[in-house]
Amino acid sequence: MKTLIFGAGNLLLSDEGFGVHFIQYLEKHYCFQEDVELYDGGTLGIMVTHLLEEADRVFLIDVVDAAGEAGDVFRYEKDDFMLGRLPIKMSPHQIGIQEVLLLSDLRGRTPDQVSLFGIIPATYESGVELSPTLADKLPGLAELVVGELRAEGHHITKLT
Repeated sequence: MKTLIFGAGNLLLSDEGFGVHFIQYLEKHYCFQEDVELYDGGTLGIMVTHLLEEADRVFLIDVVDAAGEAGDVFRYEKDDFMLGRLPIKMSPHQIGIQEVLLLSDLRGRTPDQVSLFGIIPATYESGVELSPTLADKLPGLAELVVGELRAEGHHITKLT
């Protein structure tokens, strides 16, 4: 089973780049086997449809525009995408992941399992660093995703 961990976002707008920072965090702290692909999707949107369609299991990491406090993490599953139960706009980059998945579904190529971990940003100010609020969320979210991958049978080594 091929699993894709896809981090979306714009690194030039601080917290908007959370998904990309998440991929970098995983690369620095864990070693994955070939059945797990880490992908810095940046703001590519529809340009990476093929990656999503080639995977059996997808974890998406992005910011969301939802009610709550900065740093709150929400989890959405494939049915949430297909039934329109996500916030109207997931993040400032469009065409977004939600639209990509809907296009894939129309083509009959949506992965069996899709999970989005969306986090509310503290700021979209220019800058390449995450706010302290979101930076503090990286280790816990990484452990959550790695734990799920291990439960699904993936072998992952934590680096020092």
